[in-house]
Amino acid sequence: MSLLRVLGRPMLASMFLSGGLNSVRDPKAVAPAAEPVVQPVTERVSALPDRTEQVVRLNGAVQVVAGLMLATGRMPRPAALAIAATLVPTTLAGHRFWEAEDPSERAEQRIHFFKNMSMLGGLLIAADDTGARPSVLWRGSHAARDLRRDAGLVRRSVRATSGPAAAAGRVRAKLPG
Repeated sequence: MSLLRVLGRPMLASMFLSGGLNSVRDPKAVAPAAEPVVQPVTERVSALPDRTEQVVRLNGAVQVVAGLMLATGRMPRPAALAIAATLVPTTLAGHRFWEAEDPSERAEQRIHFFKNMSMLGGLLIAADDTGARPSVLWRGSHAARDLRRDAGLVRRSVRATSGPAAAAGRVRAKLPG
């Protein structure tokens, strides 16, 4: 694994580990800001808990687990996607700059919003990073191509040897025995 991946993945994951732990430990601190985003989502997705604090805690737990996976390089692509999925509602709930009345507060929230969008971009790049190894799709398509090639070789080999083998069998059948 490259040095950039070894250093970059934990650095990218650090923000989510920290924020996720805070959300797991004290969801009540984040719940009021999360309410406008959580409520419409929980109405549409029945698998989510009804209480905002529970959804905030679940979101934080996903960030912690996926952050650890990303930081340690264990299944980093799904981990990056999981964090990206949690970052969207987190950003929409926590950094609603368009609702801020105070110009300085609006500017601060806009900076945080675009910082999160930048982290989302990094997570999407990490989710696409195969670590210099071919992807599963590439390996599957090349394995299928290799199997087709091998099947063609076997077919040609059988055709090439079947005629002489049949002739030898006919000759042998005519021999006294």
